[in-house]
Amino acid sequence: MSSILLTLLAVLAAYLLGSVPFALIASHVFGLADPRSYGSKNPGATNVLRSGHKGAALLTLIGDATKGWLAVFLAAHYAPPYGLGPLTVGLVALAVFFGHLYPVFLAFKGGKGVATAAGVLLAINPWLGLATLATWLFVALTMRYSSLAALVAAAAAPLYAILLWGNDGMVLVIGIIAMALIGKHWQNLQRLLAGSEPRIGSKRK
Repeated sequence: MSSILLTLLAVLAAYLLGSVPFALIASHVFGLADPRSYGSKNPGATNVLRSGHKGAALLTLIGDATKGWLAVFLAAHYAPPYGLGPLTVGLVALAVFFGHLYPVFLAFKGGKGVATAAGVLLAINPWLGLATLATWLFVALTMRYSSLAALVAAAAAPLYAILLWGNDGMVLVIGIIAMALIGKHWQNLQRLLAGSEPRIGSKRK
């Protein structure tokens, strides 16, 4: 089987994995309403938390992060034996991330990708992932705005990558993920500026 075909299959598998909607799965497991029907209507952990069920939010967070980590980990582990290089790993990272943002199982209307991006970064490089997560946690705990934490962490991730590797192809992948994250949070940024953005843990309306 050619390397191009193997790469395409890996990318397709990563996209399908990224499309798995753990917010809906967790909500179904705990008997909650569809997260797309309340709050921000976003199928992600922060919005599931607005249901008041921390267990469902935690399951969503773990599931979304794990699928990002698993796709990149498997690609990095199995690509070299099949003659595939970092390009395949980078494409898989993008595929699982954009699978979450635009999932085929939800008519291409997915979450904002914070947890999945965290999983991807941890798989690419644990230090990169931990530094980005620390940035998110610091902003989230001090300001209590998940969206602001995501925006700051997204902006910081490419800078951390440059510090680690300098001019490397994976920095471009991380930059694309960061720009997509910021783009998905554009409305949140507008609400932050207007003072109407809900804080972490606020209940659904």
